[in-house]
Amino acid sequence: MRQLIIADQKIGDGQPVLIIAEAADSHLGDMDVAREMIRQSKLAGASCIKFQHHLPDEEMLPDIPMSDNFQEPLYEFLKKHALTIQQHRELMAYCREVGITYLCTPFSYKAAQELKSIGLNAFKIGSGEFTDLTSLERIAALGNPMILSTGMSVLEEIRETYNAMKQWKVPFAFLNCVSEYPPKYEEMNIGVIQTLLKTFPDIVIGHSDHTPDLYTAFAAVTLGAKIIEKHITLDKRNPGPDQSVSIDMRDLADLVQGIRKIEASLGHEKKIQEREMQIRKWAFRSIVTTREIPAGTVLTREMLGPKDQEQGFPPASSPRLSDANETNDKTNTLVTREDLE
Repeated sequence: MRQLIIADQKIGDGQPVLIIAEAADSHLGDMDVAREMIRQSKLAGASCIKFQHHLPDEEMLPDIPMSDNFQEPLYEFLKKHALTIQQHRELMAYCREVGITYLCTPFSYKAAQELKSIGLNAFKIGSGEFTDLTSLERIAALGNPMILSTGMSVLEEIRETYNAMKQWKVPFAFLNCVSEYPPKYEEMNIGVIQTLLKTFPDIVIGHSDHTPDLYTAFAAVTLGAKIIEKHITLDKRNPGPDQSVSIDMRDLADLVQGIRKIEASLGHEKKIQEREMQIRKWAFRSIVTTREIPAGTVLTREMLGPKDQEQGFPPASSPRLSDANETNDKTNTLVTREDLE
């Protein structure tokens, strides 16, 4: 079975979808905002809330090129807004207080070490680090379960990381992902979830979704994703690099409720449900007489018809009327299936 355990939560086959509210750096370094994001994510029903731990000088050069979702260089943005490890410690404690799992993404080995030191029990690895096998090996050696996003990677690269992770013997899961902010729906290719499920039959597969709404996240669950990650914000009007891909707390509550309803509906057995039986009794057609018929009368087609009621012959098992071409005497009398064979 595909299973992973994070903070005593079982993830995978037979388990509820793990719903990660990705706070990222949308708090802009404001601890009051970060705490409110935690509180609201808990109220919305999310399984976890995830932050990011950046040590800019460990992970990038100051003049790194920027994508169009940033209004200022990433290095400068992180220098202003990245949380310290002490702030992460405080947020982890607040998560315990309100009853939601705290997760975090380290963007360097040193960041992972610091998070490990404050008691983080699982690492989320971003798509940018997915093919960095040197760093992944060092982080895996810390022994925490790992959830890795696969954005910007082709299947062969995903296989390479899979093989390395298996060698390092640390529990892990992969998330399907398209690293666009936001992505075009025509480029989402969420059928890749099923490709990953078939290609890697022994690990949990999920989906990290950067669309600004909920549709593809819902579809991912029907395709077998057991982890869903969505960026969140307290207000879609707030500034920040993830503003264009973030859902607000009302959307998050709708996401959670929708996923739980979809999960409940994913049975595979075609059977008559107990409440269906009540309706079946009157809604299924029966063959009945359509007029008063004296005793001894030979039945003809004109005397019978289908009606919604429990009495009568079920159409599939009842005798049927000949059409006058199927009998030797060319009458319109009632004959059984056996008579016609």
